[in-house]
Amino acid sequence: MIISFQSHSLPVDTIQKFDLRYQLKNTDEKLVDNLGDNYESLYGVRNFRTVLRGLVYRGGANNAYNKYGKRDNMNPLPDLGIRNLCSEGFSKSVYLYTTNYESAPKFHNCQNYESVQTRFDYVQMTGRDEKNTEPFLKMVYDLIQSESGGPIYLHCWNGWHASGLVSALILRQFCDYSSADALSYWIRNTDGNSSGYEEIKARIKGFQPLQKFKISKEIQAQICIGRTAN
Repeated sequence: MIISFQSHSLPVDTIQKFDLRYQLKNTDEKLVDNLGDNYESLYGVRNFRTVLRGLVYRGGANNAYNKYGKRDNMNPLPDLGIRNLCSEGFSKSVYLYTTNYESAPKFHNCQNYESVQTRFDYVQMTGRDEKNTEPFLKMVYDLIQSESGGPIYLHCWNGWHASGLVSALILRQFCDYSSADALSYWIRNTDGNSSGYEEIKARIKGFQPLQKFKISKEIQAQICIGRTAN
């Protein structure tokens, strides 16, 4: 089932499917905790949260707490995390730092949990580089317009700072968050690790949504999940 609004087509079945699968009610609620636990099918990620329903999720990589083999926290997703995201039906993950990305697989083919053959791409874009703001928003805008395809997982190391920055800009652009709302969202979802990071806070406060990626109120109602009260 595809619901069309003006020139946009929205993968409503995908949104509903991931809503039912993950049961997350707002942008602050976690499916996977800081240790990487609570949802074994996504083992390999940390602090997994919704950004846009059924389309964009955020978090970290489970390296420091990985029960199948620990390594330094400053690394891309472990191979198990890539395999599990593919099996869950994700189409792509974006690693928001550069450290050790060259050692990670750049794609993975799998049969997902619905027995559908799936390709998962693992790409790198630096989240804290301001020149990447428009490419990130275009990537999400294109996904919103698509009629099919799995969601994207945006991740940094812990799922706090860089993933929070990119997610705050996405919520400003597509869900009408004010700059104050977006900053409060970023702070809350650092899990108490918001001290400093003045460059990130200034980016969030100074960002203005881009007209070229504007979406309708009808589409917003479909993809924007509830907020935790500030």
